[in-house]
Amino acid sequence: MKPLQLTAVLVASLLSTGCALTTDRISLEYRPMAGTQVVQGAEGITVQVAVKDLRADRTRVSCKKNGFGMEMAPILAEEDPAITIRRALEAELKARGFQIGTEAIVSIQSDITRFWNDHKTGFFAGDSVADLNMSVAVKNRAGDITLFTKQIGAQGIESNIQIQGGNNAKLALDKALANGVRLLFEDPAFLEALLKARSS
Repeated sequence: MKPLQLTAVLVASLLSTGCALTTDRISLEYRPMAGTQVVQGAEGITVQVAVKDLRADRTRVSCKKNGFGMEMAPILAEEDPAITIRRALEAELKARGFQIGTEAIVSIQSDITRFWNDHKTGFFAGDSVADLNMSVAVKNRAGDITLFTKQIGAQGIESNIQIQGGNNAKLALDKALANGVRLLFEDPAFLEALLKARSS
């Protein structure tokens, strides 16, 4: 490593160390998919959405790292990720004409097993890489018939970062959430299962 490059790395490491010792709290944000159209027959179907967070540590969504890649202070979500994901699913259902409520004829049950951002250290810059893993099941009113199941695995990447903190973690996690929801709603079998619920 050239002296100038080594100096730049050391300076960046020293500057980031102080901030790396304080906990960050981030507000995750879901932006609805563009160009969504109402699904024929959806207006007569009420859906109840339930999301459970099964992660071993539900308090954190990432952690800061210093310039040497060492884990430092935690990064926490202002809102329970299960609530954020439930609201995202409900927003897409409403955009397609479905109704949301407890007096439902069909339910969507989702379990989160991973929702985490990892800051990857690079030579000059790094990446924030977020992973979302969740299962999704569509069940009839009684809950005794499963109409659809899917395991969602999605990733979000914020590239070429200099600071391994909350802001970049948020951007990557937002992307992972958006990609995961898109994978679900772009599956024709998922919407077909919701429509079939009326006769189940």
